Amino acid sequence: MKKIINTSKAPAPIGPYNQAVLVGNMLYTSGQIALHPETMALVLDDIKTETKQVMENMKEVLAAADMTFDNVIKSSIFVSDMHNFALINEVYGSYFDEATAPARETVEVANLPKFVNVEISMTAVK
Repeated sequence: MKKIINTSKAPAPIGPYNQAVLVGNMLYTSGQIALHPETMALVLDDIKTETKQVMENMKEVLAAADMTFDNVIKSSIFVSDMHNFALINEVYGSYFDEATAPARETVEVANLPKFVNVEISMTAVK
């Protein structure tokens, strides 16, 4: 049985999807972009600030399912420009212990929702 996970502490979905779905002990999150949850305004000051907003949004989605970044087993990072990878990775990495960090892929794409620079989704387990 699936359980829909939604929290007002992360941006409301901008389409026909939910922030996350819990199935048994597995959590599948939708991609997060740098929308501020209260204003729904994009936070695009610079790539590090943008990535931090994405990770803070994801932290709240995980918390809504009673999880933390320690529960994450897989991340998918989509970037509009691979030249930003080092800066994105610096911020992303600050949320994980390197020894127990999840599996991950990073893919450069032509465009992302609202033409942002980074989108991240995660799979977590209790």
